[in-house]
Amino acid sequence: MSALDTLSPDERLVVTTVRDFVDERVRPVVRELEHADTYPEDLIEGMKELGVFGLAVPEEFGGTPVSTSCYVLVTEELARGWMSLAGAMGGHTVVAKLLVRFGTPAQRRRWLPRMATGEVRATMALTEPGGGSDLQALRTVARRAGSGDGAGYVVDGAKTWITNSRRSRLIALLCKTDPDATPRHSGISVLLVEHGPGLTVSRDLPKLGYKGVESCELSFSGYRAPADALLGGVEGQGFGQMMKGLETGRLQVAARALGVGRAAFEDALRYAQERESFGVPIWQHQSIGNYLADMATSLSAARQLTLHAAREADAGRRVDMEAGMAKLFASETAMRIALDAVRIHGGHGYSTEFDVERYFRDAPLMIVGEGTNEIQRNVIARQLIARGGLDA
Repeated sequence: MSALDTLSPDERLVVTTVRDFVDERVRPVVRELEHADTYPEDLIEGMKELGVFGLAVPEEFGGTPVSTSCYVLVTEELARGWMSLAGAMGGHTVVAKLLVRFGTPAQRRRWLPRMATGEVRATMALTEPGGGSDLQALRTVARRAGSGDGAGYVVDGAKTWITNSRRSRLIALLCKTDPDATPRHSGISVLLVEHGPGLTVSRDLPKLGYKGVESCELSFSGYRAPADALLGGVEGQGFGQMMKGLETGRLQVAARALGVGRAAFEDALRYAQERESFGVPIWQHQSIGNYLADMATSLSAARQLTLHAAREADAGRRVDMEAGMAKLFASETAMRIALDAVRIHGGHGYSTEFDVERYFRDAPLMIVGEGTNEIQRNVIARQLIARGGLDA
């Protein structure tokens, strides 16, 4: 059964429409844009027209909400064309889901209608220069600007590796509103902030891959946020809110890995049919055939893991372990497939005239992004025990 067969007719249309967009508008220009590290303005506008930025927004706010399975397949199609495009909507979707699940009515009314159209694009600001994956070790602090519930916050600190941070109008900022709280996570909150005085994009980070879309450092120095910027209106809930959001984020990264892996596999399969050596197409040589067989098998397994986690999420179940497994396996799979695609292409695989070198540069991001794979293994191990383990 095709993954599309599990979707409703309307959702199948969403996926196939994005697939056509990728084939007709993305693939013809991606090599030039990627090598020039050019922001894909026209392609982002096309994604807005398709409604991609509204896939997590309820209809009452102008969105076109889809199942997590559909969202995964849309992400895969975008990443198949250019992983950066899937990254451009990843954090945006997580913020939309945070607003839907935890936002106050006023926060949802303010942000979701414009997020649905892509007029407002959103991103998350979690990682800090000295913190990496240890989100509880935050140094970005938001202190009350005065007494009383109506007092706003003064924010000081820094964030790094923040995608779309120059162009996003809304930033979901993870920070400490009670630096002395015990346990540490109980003093963490999410503030919904906008660009303004006291917030500086310090620099764009140079990257191996993931070109076109910016990843930046942010500096907060005396930045003032109003009291109603607090997600959900209650302090100390941010760590749990963001952990729930990261379930979606890790599924999205897994789907990006599927797209990159699929693109590398399809290019390798096509090349192996066209290229001849010793009088036969190279796929007939056992070593190349074995590569292709392993690529197809592992890609299929990664997709099943990811779709299983998506279905569990749609059923309303906790999926931190399932999303971690999908992200871990799919990203490692994409990296292996990208390398094997270079092997199959031989010298051409090292040339910028072929796309496989781009897949090889893009694939490592999914291994380290949205929580490193070492962190995913920790999450999986803890959940194995927390969910019952085995009797000693």
